[in-house]
Formats: sequence, C-alpha cells, structure tokens
Amino acid sequence: MGAVKPVYVELDIRSDMEKLWERTQSPDLHKQWDLRFTEIRYLPKTADEPQRFRYTTRIGFGLRIEGTGETAGTINTEDGTRTSVLRFGSDSPLSLIREGGGFWRYIPHDSKVTFMTRYDYKTRFGFTGRLIDRIAFRPLIGWATAWSFDRLRLWLEKGIPPATSLQRWLVHYGIAALLAALWLYQGIVPKLVAPWAGELDWLRATGLFNGSERETLAVLGVLEAAFGILVLIRSRDRTIHALACVGLMALAVPALVANPQLWAAPLSPIVLNTAMIGLHGTAAAMSSDLPSARNCRRKPQQTKRTGGEAHDVHL
Repeated sequence: MGAVKPVYVELDIRSDMEKLWERTQSPDLHKQWDLRFTEIRYLPKTADEPQRFRYTTRIGFGLRIEGTGETAGTINTEDGTRTSVLRFGSDSPLSLIREGGGFWRYIPHDSKVTFMTRYDYKTRFGFTGRLIDRIAFRPLIGWATAWSFDRLRLWLEKGIPPATSLQRWLVHYGIAALLAALWLYQGIVPKLVAPWAGELDWLRATGLFNGSERETLAVLGVLEAAFGILVLIRSRDRTIHALACVGLMALAVPALVANPQLWAAPLSPIVLNTAMIGLHGTAAAMSSDLPSARNCRRKPQQTKRTGGEAHDVHL
C-alpha cells in the first residue's frame, strides 16, 4: 500500500483570536465541541515542562480508549498567527492509533480567523491496522474532525452550544432516515411487491387510468422509492420537503375521494400521510445551522497564506 495522506481540516470562523484560542486550548471547553474526545484533562507540570494531558474517548458498550499527549510548542509570529504543536499516543489495546503528532494553526484576518489542523499517526496491528486505517478509520476521524470544527464555528458565530448542535443534528437526520424508510416501504411493498393488498383496488376505484392501473402503480412505486433516497441524501434541502408535502397531499386527496371510508380505517393512509407531512415540516425547520463536515476545506490551498504554508510543520 502507498503512503496515506495526513488528516487536514481548515475552516474560516468569524471570531476574534482570543475566544477561538480559549475554546480550543482550554480542556473543559475543548471537549464540549470535539467529537473525538469525551474527556480531556491537563496533568501537573513544572514551569519548564511542556503541558501534558490525558484524553478519554468512549466507544460504547462501556468501553473507552485512553491516551496521553503534550503541547510540544506554541509559535507566535509578528502578524498574529499562532501555531500549537502537539504530540499524542495511546497504550490502550483498543486504540488503532499508537502515536502521532500535528498542529493547530490560527491565522487572523480582519473579521475572521482561519483555523486549521494537520496531523498524522502510526497505527498498531501491523498490516491489518494499516488496512483498517486506510479504508475506514482515517476517513472517519477526518470527518469527525471537520464536523467538530463546524460545530465549534456555530458555537462562536451563532452562540449555539455544542450539545444543542449535536441534539439537533441527531434529531434532523433521525427524522430524515425515518422518512426515507417510509417512502421506500410505501414505494416498494404495497405498490411493487404486493399491489393486490389494496393499492391496486384503490387506483381502480379512482377510474382515472382505464385499465393501466398496474403499470401506473408500478411507476408510482419506483418514483416513491427514488424520492425516499433523495430525502435521505438531500435532507437539508427545504425544497425537497416542500415537494414531499405537496406529493403526500396529492396522494391522499384522490384516495379519500375514491374511498371516503379511508378516514376511519385502521392504519389509515390519511393518518400516515398527515404524520409524514408533519415530519417533513419538522425536518425542514431543523435543517439550518446544523454542523457539517462539508463546510471545511480538506486540502491545503495552493496559494501561500499569511503565516506560512499549511504544511511547514514537520511531524
């Protein structure tokens, strides 16, 4: 296998330097926004020693990974740029990371600070560990770093606490996943797999399709299933949710006209469509100001930046 690239994340944050510095360098504040860590605490030190720290990451089922690190140095330049160099490692048998290092850099501008990180690490478990890292772990930890940077941005720019950002993100994408599953089920099962269970009779009762009800139902099923996938991948697009609400009403009204008894039927499609409209409205209302890894740059810019190139700290 060829060499893998270090993790790199960069984001412009509308904040002054001191606030950003405090929320990234203070352990109690850092652990609030960084998805990678559950706990960070400084270890005692003397005046001439680098600051050492211990970190903990809970991975579920009562398991956790612990590691240690140290601030290897902090560099300040005349233009106000700051660079904090870190070393870290873990002796935990559950940790894929054995040791690593990197930096955080803060480049001030008139109304914002460019906040960036670059880090790399060595893995354990030999070839298997390197393969897992390349295929899954490195993309995941890179995404978590970028997502966390954007959560920090929302905290500084919008005043949204990190815990609230996480809750809103989970609720939004949980609703989106549920809606996608409902659209897929309604498109595949009653329309494509088991049309005889009732959907075909309903379509015939409308009298609109003159013997082509089966084909029409199949087309509707494919469209609903495709729309379910679209809801999942474009859940933050309010236009998608608006179209869904229109479509659900367009499906419910003819069904009720063709069979007025549906309003009182058990598991009425009228009730289901109304509930889905409510969920789409909730997902649309919660689609703004959610943290997203896509807001970050994942490669160093080619042009030279104030404070030096993004890759001029060697690990």
